[in-house]
Amino acid sequence: MTTNTASQPAEPTEPTMKAISQDTLGDPDVLKEVEVPRPKPGVGQILVAVHAAGVNPTDWKHRRFGAFLGEPPFTLGWDVSGVVEAVGIGVSLFKAGDEVFGMLPYPYGAGSHAEYVTGPTRAFVPRPAGLDHVEAGALPLVALTAWQALVDNARVEAGQRVLVHAAAGGVGHVAVQIAKARGAYVIGTASAAKHDFVRGLGADEVVDYRTADFVKEARDIDVVLDPLGGEDRLRSLEVLRPGGILVSILPGNFGEVAARAAELNVRATDMLVEHDQAGMAAIAELVESGQLRAHVSGTYALTEAAKAHAEGETGRVTGKLVLTVRP
Repeated sequence: MTTNTASQPAEPTEPTMKAISQDTLGDPDVLKEVEVPRPKPGVGQILVAVHAAGVNPTDWKHRRFGAFLGEPPFTLGWDVSGVVEAVGIGVSLFKAGDEVFGMLPYPYGAGSHAEYVTGPTRAFVPRPAGLDHVEAGALPLVALTAWQALVDNARVEAGQRVLVHAAAGGVGHVAVQIAKARGAYVIGTASAAKHDFVRGLGADEVVDYRTADFVKEARDIDVVLDPLGGEDRLRSLEVLRPGGILVSILPGNFGEVAARAAELNVRATDMLVEHDQAGMAAIAELVESGQLRAHVSGTYALTEAAKAHAEGETGRVTGKLVLTVRP
């Protein structure tokens, strides 16, 4: 006896989405577009239709070395700006159709370089009306990093002197603006070609790291923000006044720095950025008050992720690069 399948209802198909993934570690060309099942929001999560997602140095470091994520396959991306597609059980802060931006939990919540992503509700806040998706997608990781370094760790206050290394970079250009919003006197380091840009962010002084020694140019500093590591991190302790603090956003191998800081009667700490709704809300307030903007130096379609990584790895990007997922 045969079964007539023509009259049987078709099995429902699970929705899919496009994402950027990799099967091996390596150069940008390991990145490829794949079609994978669309995620569903779990308890306390929202599903976001991604409109734009920033690209950060941590993305190409994970692509090349695995870092915290280990071996592929995985989809990178922590920055998100988009529209809530669906909400999970227990979510009351957002509903479908709300426009949000935020940072997925770092490091294990990666996945925004895709058409959809899920994340905890409290990783997101409403997108400010005056901020388009591209700018919103550029801000979360760098802005939270700068906020947590300068405000949560260093407690920057009005009148203090703040040195921001790599002041034209992703974290640096946001840190300059946050420090100025706190009333600090800000000194940035950057190549000569980027001095006008850094001054335009509000920096009071800019030091050309290629031709001048920042240790001689910047003195009596209260706070140093270090996104560089290496010898510059250790030498930055020399510019701090007694009791000043260096905050490094590159954790690890910190013993020599801590020992030298103790000798100089200064403080030093390292940190990793964390998803933080209160921090995102503070960042949104700075945006709305006109005190903070992201500088986007380039946009790429999702399918051009490899090109964005290649440009980012040159180390010459001013501000941020962003993947645009939807028009």
